[in-house]
Amino acid sequence: MSGWNEAAWFVFTAGLALKGTAVLGAAWLAALLLRKRPAAERHWVWTSAALTLFALPAFAFALPALHIPTAPWLPDPAAVLFHVNGTAGAGGDQTVATRAAVPMPANARLISPFDWRLSLMLLWAAGSGLAFARMLLAYAAVGRARASARPFTDRALCHELSRRLGIGRRVELLQAGCGAMPMTLGVVRPAVLLPSEAAAWSEERRRMVLLHELAHVRRGDVAAHCMARTALALYWWNPLAWKAWREFLKERELAADDVVLRAGERASDYAGHLVAVARSMQLAPAMGWAGVPMARRSQLEHRVAAILDSRIERSATGRAWGFAAAVAAIAIAGPLAAVRAQDSTPSVPAEVNTAVRIAQAQKNYESLENAAKAAEQRGQYDTAKQFLDPAVELRAEKAGRQSIEYALGLLKLGDLESKRNLNQSAEDFYSRAAQILGDRPEAARALVVLGITAIERKDYSRAVEYLERAQHNDPRQAGVALMWLGVTHSSEGDVNEADAHFKAALALQDPNSTGAVTILQVYSRFLLKQGRQDEAKELATRAMETQKSIAAKPAFDAGVHKIGPGISAPVPLTRIDPQYTNEARVAQLQGTALVSVEIGTDGLAHNIQVVRGLGLGLDEKAVEAIQQWIFKPGMKDGQPVPVMASIEVNFRLL
Repeated sequence: MSGWNEAAWFVFTAGLALKGTAVLGAAWLAALLLRKRPAAERHWVWTSAALTLFALPAFAFALPALHIPTAPWLPDPAAVLFHVNGTAGAGGDQTVATRAAVPMPANARLISPFDWRLSLMLLWAAGSGLAFARMLLAYAAVGRARASARPFTDRALCHELSRRLGIGRRVELLQAGCGAMPMTLGVVRPAVLLPSEAAAWSEERRRMVLLHELAHVRRGDVAAHCMARTALALYWWNPLAWKAWREFLKERELAADDVVLRAGERASDYAGHLVAVARSMQLAPAMGWAGVPMARRSQLEHRVAAILDSRIERSATGRAWGFAAAVAAIAIAGPLAAVRAQDSTPSVPAEVNTAVRIAQAQKNYESLENAAKAAEQRGQYDTAKQFLDPAVELRAEKAGRQSIEYALGLLKLGDLESKRNLNQSAEDFYSRAAQILGDRPEAARALVVLGITAIERKDYSRAVEYLERAQHNDPRQAGVALMWLGVTHSSEGDVNEADAHFKAALALQDPNSTGAVTILQVYSRFLLKQGRQDEAKELATRAMETQKSIAAKPAFDAGVHKIGPGISAPVPLTRIDPQYTNEARVAQLQGTALVSVEIGTDGLAHNIQVVRGLGLGLDEKAVEAIQQWIFKPGMKDGQPVPVMASIEVNFRLL
């Protein structure tokens, strides 16, 4: 569990919510089928449901996963070539995600800065925390009440009735203050708490009240009460849980009433005494959370009607019912807790701590970095960070904190933090790496990013310093550095210097590379702003031609079908638009990337390949978004088949 990220925790909690609701629904159905049976049997149903809810979280952690396949919901077919737009404001710091060009279903997911999943989990945890705090306060109040109570004078009747009901352990009989509701307390050391007025009651009333409270002791209702209250605290948000709680309380009291009537007490007399006690005694709210009171006024009318109804069956339930309830709870909770949705993509090791300990023992940071890379490819950046942090520390232990090896690890952390949109943290890692690397070629990447950050802050002199260092450190980065110098001068209004640097960047860059496409697109945008439309159009055309000339031919596995006669096209059901990268927004890069994918029978995109790229991280953002799409698979002869498809991703600045 230590390797779980936020998404995994959300899946876990959502699974608990659905499984808990299913358990409560099954309990309602069982109680309905037993509506003509004794109340004790229905109470065991609700007790079993509470025990199942109580056990579900523990079993879900302890038991191995039992995977089941998932299937998407399917609408009408559409064309094979999909188009999606990624847009961002040209001047602001906030990345903007927009809806896809093709209308999406109502259940489509959209990127939002508000993390609703985390908010729901925190709300659930906060509500449960408050409920548990209230329970602790209630038990403290019950403890104080028990400690301050005095032994009741007439204990002989209590001993006699205990033997009569077959209670084999000692039950304390205590006297509380005036007006206190009769109540059963204690799981290990049971006690019956009576008000001080009980000394003046008739022997008949004391006998009936004691029979009722001792019935709770005999049945173990205090322990069941604690467990059911805990289950309610865990599932406090579920209306079914509150209804189940009320049914649990109602059936418990009816079952205890049945014990009194089976003991030979007249129904009319017992009903009269019950009403008198309920009307004259008060139940402290806190005490009701931790103890088992004799009466709640909200249940009184129903209980009296049940007591006086001679047609109701009141037979007792033996210990076999309790054993059956426990077995049923375990039998339901175990398999239900173990069920997981099938993840069709390769998994990153869940036990990060175990992988880290093994790597530390072997001084093998490469294994952790490989695991971090796998997590990054799946978009699990938090998990990647958990692998990469100790990997960088291993580099430091092995080579020292002023070593090239350590600086290269810092660069990896900087790249990862950039993908997580933690720009301040990324800047810190890049700065430390650049300081260690000095004039080495490896520093060029960090210096370029630091230069981009300086451009954002309008610190153009610092940006020029960083970018000129990058240009001289690594000749392979000279074209990129010159492009960013052009962006710097353009941002500060020096048009001639900007134009010269863009031209120099093109002259140095390999003309048959994605880097050349990037420079052409950025330079074209600059010329368009200067009113040089013809030159801008020419560069944009060159960029498109370069994209086509260097386009990679996608490779598909055997068995992947093309759209044609007898093969229907896949349909996007849920789509997420790609986000702009910080670098692309600062450079004002626009253009279209072409991505080739294999739509599997599971409705997910596999074997995602960038056919025509743009650079500056936009290609990676396109892949990252498409990985989250859900499709209706392509069909052949009524059966889903893997189908190849192309997706155009248009990146535009507003």
